Amino acid sequence: MIEALYYVLAVVVAFLVLAIRILREYERGVIFMLGRFWKVKGPGLIILIPGIQQMVRVSLRTVVLDVPSQDVISKDNVSVKVNAVIYYRVVDPENAIIQVEDYDTAISQLSQTTLRSVLGQHDLDEMLAERDKLNNDIQQILDEQTDAWGVKVANVEIKHVDLDESMIRAIAQQAEAERSRRAKIINAEGEKQAADKLLEAAKILSVDPRAIQLRYLQTLKDISNQQSSTVVFPLPLDLITPLLGAAAHRKNETSE
Repeated sequence: MIEALYYVLAVVVAFLVLAIRILREYERGVIFMLGRFWKVKGPGLIILIPGIQQMVRVSLRTVVLDVPSQDVISKDNVSVKVNAVIYYRVVDPENAIIQVEDYDTAISQLSQTTLRSVLGQHDLDEMLAERDKLNNDIQQILDEQTDAWGVKVANVEIKHVDLDESMIRAIAQQAEAERSRRAKIINAEGEKQAADKLLEAAKILSVDPRAIQLRYLQTLKDISNQQSSTVVFPLPLDLITPLLGAAAHRKNETSE
């Protein structure tokens, strides 16, 4: 009698061990009954019928996937190596188990091919300067294709765009040439503005001869303040012309 009781107790314990499952808050259990999908359960205590029901655990937490470095040829025929990181999570445990064999591997392979395809449609300058736009484009493509798997791609970030040494030198030369071009343009703009201001000042001075005299006196004052052993003393033509005329008149009188 006691042995039979122990036997029954052992069977009950074995049944409970096989039947009871505990799922954490971030886990869900996809239940199959005789091979057919039944329902999704969890979190908490789950009781299964051994031999009839089976459960597959699915985590709902965000997964960080590091995409290996990919060889990409840009639209302007530049070879670069690009790697990225992808954040995704399961939103539909049923489809994540039924629609795809291994969604982690599937997303990894899909992300690699999508990364090469999207970046190959852009120039190198766009890869370096418009990463936010490229991230959004890749994220939208991945999210659309993984929707049938019950997976949500939340974010994509391009980590590095690696160039070879020759391309780095070429980009540096291009940047130097661009800076030189901008400096010449700025210098030319400054010369043009200065010429416009001088022309405007000349027009103002030509209106009233007294303005020229005032400017002449101001120039003499500025020269007197300079520490120089040589002083150039300019004279206006309207002062020199009468003196030259008087000298010529006296010379004519003397010769007569």
